[in-house]
Amino acid sequence: MSGSDVKNTRIGRPRNDTAVSHAAIMDAVYELLQDKSAGDLTMEAVAKRANVGKPTLYKWWPSKAALIMAMFHERLAGKLEASLAATAEEAIRAKMRHLIREFNGLFGKVMADLIAEGQRDPSILQELYERHISLRRASTVADIERGKASGELVPDTVPELLIDAIFAPVYYRLLLRLAPLTNQYGDQLIDQAFRGVRNIKGDSPRKKRK
Repeated sequence: MSGSDVKNTRIGRPRNDTAVSHAAIMDAVYELLQDKSAGDLTMEAVAKRANVGKPTLYKWWPSKAALIMAMFHERLAGKLEASLAATAEEAIRAKMRHLIREFNGLFGKVMADLIAEGQRDPSILQELYERHISLRRASTVADIERGKASGELVPDTVPELLIDAIFAPVYYRLLLRLAPLTNQYGDQLIDQAFRGVRNIKGDSPRKKRK
C-alpha cells in the first residue's frame, strides 16, 4: 500500500466531507420539493435522499422550515442585479417579467410554501422579508426615486405604495391560484398603476431648481 493510500485510510472525515454533505442535502431538498409541498416534506426523506443522518440535519438547521429556507436562498433566489434600464418604468417592467417567470416555476412553489409555513412560524416570514423581499423592494424604490428625480414620475409619487399596487396582486395570484400569472397580466398592472404617477406635463425637479 502506498503512502497516499495509508493517508486515505486514516480515521476521520476528509476535509471536504462537510461541503459534500451540505451539497447533497441541498440537492435532496431541491429534488423532493419538485413533487412535494413544504408541508409534506419530512426530515426523514431528506436524510435518506442525501444519505446522511437526521442528527446531521438538525445540527445545521433547527427545523424543516430553516432547511427549506436555506435551499431557497442557495438554489433559487439568485443574486440581485443592478438595473440597466433607462427609465423607472422599463426597470419595473423587467422586474415584473422576471418575477412572473420565476413564480411559474419551482421558485414560486417554494415561495408560496414558505409563506404558508410562515403563518405558523412568523420567524419564517421575517427572514423571507429581510433576506429576500426587502432587498428587492429597496432596489425598486431606488428605481422610482430616479424616475421622480428625472421628471418621469410626478414628485409626490410614494414608492412603497406604487410597489404594493404593482406587485401585491402578483403574490395574490401566486397564493390563491385563481388565475394564471402571465406577462400580459403583469403589463396591465403596470399600465394601470403608472397612469396615476406618470409626469404627463414633463415637469422635471431639476428644471424647477434652475
